[in-house]
Amino acid sequence: MKISKELMKGSTVILILTLLNRKDMYGYEMTKEMEAHTDGVFTLKEGTLYPILHTLESDKFVESYWNEKDGRKRKYYRITKSGKAELGIKMEEWTLFRSTVDRIIGAGEVG
Repeated sequence: MKISKELMKGSTVILILTLLNRKDMYGYEMTKEMEAHTDGVFTLKEGTLYPILHTLESDKFVESYWNEKDGRKRKYYRITKSGKAELGIKMEEWTLFRSTVDRIIGAGEVG
């Protein structure tokens, strides 16, 4: 089952910050990690990922740097101190959102 773009749109920032909180990554690596950890349910295209990364970088939540590994130069991203603070806020927000939605949809009967 595919997740609607609207649902994904509201959760991409927290997902990216969470991945970068675990370790520094380059863009393609982030997309592959997300797919692997969600059994392919969440997929981020480059056209979606990089604008988000650039916004997070402008907001000083992530920073980028170049690194060469195995003869390949890649742009890596890492979470900043303010990015970790933002992730904490986003996690609290997500917990409240999820529990509130669960109270509504968990209380109703389907069909």
